[in-house]
Amino acid sequence: QVQLVESGGGLVQAGGSVRLSCAVSGSISSINYMGWYRQAPGKQRELVAHIFRAGTTNYANAVKGRFTISRDNAKNTVDLQMNSLKPEDTAVYYCHAAIGVSNYALWGQGTQVTVSS
Repeated sequence: QVQLVESGGGLVQAGGSVRLSCAVSGSISSINYMGWYRQAPGKQRELVAHIFRAGTTNYANAVKGRFTISRDNAKNTVDLQMNSLKPEDTAVYYCHAAIGVSNYALWGQGTQVTVSS
């Protein structure tokens, strides 16, 4: 069974940095794009950043200039480097992958990031 396995996260002070990592566990034919979403308490899940196979990226306006997404196609991993963190970045962060011709959505279990003021 294919799974997304996340690591990183935790508690950090405002202005600090955290790095999230996500790896595909299991055999998979084709990953079109990978990315990170987040969900804060009482809010809907929202896109943080995506990276496509060729390296094109897109970011939510709230994180532009502070977060950087990177991907290793050979290892099927995606990382999110988060700098200059703010309390409003506090959320559960979910890894996401779009698989195959139908862009089937695969999700990680989520990892908590808490930014204290």
